[in-house]
Amino acid sequence: MAVTRKRLSVTEFDFDEVKDNLKIFMRNQTEFKDYDFEGSGLSALLDVLAYNTHYLGFNANMLANEMFLDSSQLRSSVVSHAKTLGYTSRSATAAKATIDVFLNTSNPTATMPAGTIFTASVGDTSYQFVTTQNITSVINGSTIEFAGVIIYEGSYVSTRYTVNTQNVEQRFLINDDRADTTTLRVRVQNSLSDSTLTTYTLATDIAALTSTSNIYFLQEVEDGKYEIYFGDGVLGSSLEDSNIVIMDYVVTNKGAANGATTFVSAAAIDTVNSVNVRVVSPATGGSEPESIESIKYNAPLDFASQGRCVTTEDYKTYVRQLFANTQSVSVWGGEDGSFSNVTGASDVAEYGKVFISVKSITGVNLTETQKAQLVAGLSPFTVASITPVIVDPSVLFIILGVNFKFDSNATTNNKGGLESIVTSTITNYNNTDLKVFNSVFRHSQLTALIDASDNSILNNVTTVSLGSLYTPSISGSFSFTINFGNSLYHPHDGHNSDAGGIIASTGFFIQNNTNEMFFDDDGFGNLRIFYLVSGSRTYFRDPAGTVNYVTGLISVDPVFITSVSNVDDNTSSSIRITASPASVDIVSRRNQIVEIDIINTTIIGTQDTIVVNSGGGSTGYITTSSYVTPSSF
Repeated sequence: MAVTRKRLSVTEFDFDEVKDNLKIFMRNQTEFKDYDFEGSGLSALLDVLAYNTHYLGFNANMLANEMFLDSSQLRSSVVSHAKTLGYTSRSATAAKATIDVFLNTSNPTATMPAGTIFTASVGDTSYQFVTTQNITSVINGSTIEFAGVIIYEGSYVSTRYTVNTQNVEQRFLINDDRADTTTLRVRVQNSLSDSTLTTYTLATDIAALTSTSNIYFLQEVEDGKYEIYFGDGVLGSSLEDSNIVIMDYVVTNKGAANGATTFVSAAAIDTVNSVNVRVVSPATGGSEPESIESIKYNAPLDFASQGRCVTTEDYKTYVRQLFANTQSVSVWGGEDGSFSNVTGASDVAEYGKVFISVKSITGVNLTETQKAQLVAGLSPFTVASITPVIVDPSVLFIILGVNFKFDSNATTNNKGGLESIVTSTITNYNNTDLKVFNSVFRHSQLTALIDASDNSILNNVTTVSLGSLYTPSISGSFSFTINFGNSLYHPHDGHNSDAGGIIASTGFFIQNNTNEMFFDDDGFGNLRIFYLVSGSRTYFRDPAGTVNYVTGLISVDPVFITSVSNVDDNTSSSIRITASPASVDIVSRRNQIVEIDIINTTIIGTQDTIVVNSGGGSTGYITTSSYVTPSSF
């Protein structure tokens, strides 16, 4: 009788499936009979074959993944793919501060050399900051001032290589994966006997290179380190034997020194021991090397931008490269709207400008120095007729009132424990779905998450209010605006007028008046200022501004605010103004960031009114929940 020779299936790579396929194959053979007995020698050989096939399949799959940028898992592979797109991954960056240095001396001039050390502390840890260039200044009176000195956290390192063109394996490596390549300075000395130095710059546009261009190229190599290499005599000048390559750079502790605010000179500067330091801007910007995910995201966008900023995505790409601590960035063109420090973001066109708002991972707004540096960094890539404008993010707070019902028979948690669980759910939603530009608060998503927080939670009613902070100038009378960017609740003219409308605020004080003042509205689009007398509202100014219920813009007429009350029982320099939105879904626009105000959010759990009796039945009655109109507070 003929035996059917079934072919071996090769589509599975899991160990058990491979072994089963081998058994099926062996079952159709006549040479061996004990392949299906686990204790046999042939079964052990099948195990070896299955393991070998599994390993080979896994390795082949991993190898295939590493061949593409999207699926690569190894940093070396991602960096290599990015290099083919002309993208260089960002190195670790040092915390950077700006200081003014004063030498008390009678010397006519003084030089502060590169590598001059200043010290600062963050917590109980001391850090070293260094300069990266020689600075010379002259005396003015009895003081020599070095203004606007930029210092970097870390150690100032110099590495030298003697060029040997016969050594084809010679490389010019930066031998520390904590080096900040933004501080790198490359010079070439002619030889040991000729101290002539030539400064080389990083190549950014090969179209502009000639055979005599003194440039170098930079790339990330193994172990997160960086390597420089030079031109070949066609694109950039080439090196010659006995040239000495000198690389100066800062090796940093990355973000550890962010926030340092006090700096002291560690030693005499140009023989002067009496040194005073004034801080212009504290230390910021220290960060880890660019992550694999960031490289995957930015490399194709950088390639698409082709070395210029035209679209909003181009600007986002270059901002992330130039400011390492970028968490989120929003960009809009002047044709779509504008921004002013008085009115904030508006729909009024302002052609010839592009507006950029950056949220830092530190949560602190960019300093004026950082804004200027970012604009300067963008200048080589912007179209000549476009001016970048950096604006601060505006946080739009969402204040929730959460009331949920639970079945006490379905949980071991008490009321307080369930409220803590719901708080954690809201916090996680806040951190994962909000706190970035162009995010949307979805009411139904959050309420569904609250219901799913614990099996005992049966339903919830969650109201939404909006909050915004305004820091007044206490030096005079000023007008200002609060732009919620979302329509406000206004069912009819005069809505809730007697009780203060839909606008509320924390307290503040006005010049020549000792009463604590507050804002509200009359339901007709007029803002009012009032104070309380025996619990009743007495209006100090009516109207005091306008409320646009459609756009969410509140405009306050000039008012001389001298001080503000505590906010959330803490000393504050800001007034919090709250409003009831027309919709429970909240969107962020332009420089707005939507964030849930966890502190002022109220979470109350109540045992469900469908009371289960001891026999397992119900009381026979059901109470239903109705939607509560959001109210400001």
